[in-house]
Amino acid sequence: MDAETRHDFSAFVASRSAGLFRFAMGLTGHPQQAEDLLQSALAKAYRHWGRVRDGNPEAYLRRTMCREQIDWFRRPSFGRELPSDRLPERRVSDGTATVDLRLALRAALGRLSPKHRAVLVLRYLEDLPDDEIAELLGCRPATVRSLAARGLERLRVLCPELAPRLTEEWR
Repeated sequence: MDAETRHDFSAFVASRSAGLFRFAMGLTGHPQQAEDLLQSALAKAYRHWGRVRDGNPEAYLRRTMCREQIDWFRRPSFGRELPSDRLPERRVSDGTATVDLRLALRAALGRLSPKHRAVLVLRYLEDLPDDEIAELLGCRPATVRSLAARGLERLRVLCPELAPRLTEEWR
């Protein structure tokens, strides 16, 4: 790879790494796993940067991260660590209700299947339309809508304290 191409790749990573990391966090729910996921996607993009940069490099990286996350989930080593069902004790007066809700949401998202989680993250965190999500995941827009509906329903079961917000804000 020549110096100009390396510089082009470095400039892209510098400008988009925060958004891509946020997307990876939405997919994994853990900072270390998000860093690993983003790093492996960037390594793949670097190898193919000559053709990736001419298209839509951010879409390429999102698709790569979605596929990597699904592949990681399918590996036999996935799931050896189990998340705890116990949440920290809540304090009424110190304003941590939002933090507790975020922790509960993170735990609930972690218990969704990778495809449901990917669809919800792409739709509600990245604010992508169904057509783009379908293209990223290699399915039809109707499948995206179905996965989103089932994922939200599962979130309502896994995290009942979110149910009023899911009904008001996400519909």
